[in-house]
Amino acid sequence: MTLKFLRYSGLVALTLLAACQRDSGDGLTEISGKLFVFNYRVATATYVITLQRKAPLPENGVVEAEYENPRGGAPLTTRSKIYPFWEKIVLESPPLHCIVKDRRYAVKIRILDSDSKLLQSLETTVVSNLDQTILPAKPLVIGPVYTKNPEVYKADGTADYSPDAGCPA
Repeated sequence: MTLKFLRYSGLVALTLLAACQRDSGDGLTEISGKLFVFNYRVATATYVITLQRKAPLPENGVVEAEYENPRGGAPLTTRSKIYPFWEKIVLESPPLHCIVKDRRYAVKIRILDSDSKLLQSLETTVVSNLDQTILPAKPLVIGPVYTKNPEVYKADGTADYSPDAGCPA
């Protein structure tokens, strides 16, 4: 009988401990996706974070995102209006440089009401499975009809696909 009680109380304790460590589930949104997008045509990489709505969003609310800058220096920030009818919020950073494969990059997200009162704060990390060296330093195409970039595709028939050389080692 004592052994059964100890097993039962141990199971209850583990369950309570696990419950304490879980995300509370309280909040307007939850992170439903996060990745780096590499667009070789225009030689850019960006963070893309998707938030799934879990509760009503505020009228005239905004979402602020602060992205770790892979090149170093101050974080990159964005501020976007959100609408109460949105089911998902998609956040995209400004173009990035110097992303390193398998390194964790921090992202902080804040949802604010119309008076800039903080309603929710989220923090996450994003990891790339690619290095930015896969992108050329210059866009492959320019303009709305994808005209070949003359800085990449030379008149003599050669092409310069070299990566961005401005990243710290």
